[in-house]
Amino acid sequence: QVQLVESGGGLVQAGDSLRLSCAASTRTFSTYVMGWFRQAPGKERELVAAIGWNGGRTYYAESVKGRFTISRENSKNTVYLQMDSLKPEDTAVYYCAASSYSVIYVSANAYKYWGQGAQVTVSS
Repeated sequence: QVQLVESGGGLVQAGDSLRLSCAASTRTFSTYVMGWFRQAPGKERELVAAIGWNGGRTYYAESVKGRFTISRENSKNTVYLQMDSLKPEDTAVYYCAASSYSVIYVSANAYKYWGQGAQVTVSS
């Protein structure tokens, strides 16, 4: 069982930055593909960004390309999501998730472990 704990959410203004962190309670953290999903009220959960086990592969949703950066520190069992130039439409609950597959999948079904979520609210 892997526990994921997100931190770093909050209320910011449009154009501001936030960094989300996700700490994992597993010694095998480096074997997991890690993803950040978000879900806004009335919308489906969507993959925002994902990163391969060694950081060599990444995925970004079109809506966040050039503004968000995903990274990981395997020595600290932690994955990050740096969010810059935030927009009101980025408002959502952000979830950290871990996948044991060797490739990055967009579907939430590929991710076995989930954090509790962190609220990000961007005011205009």
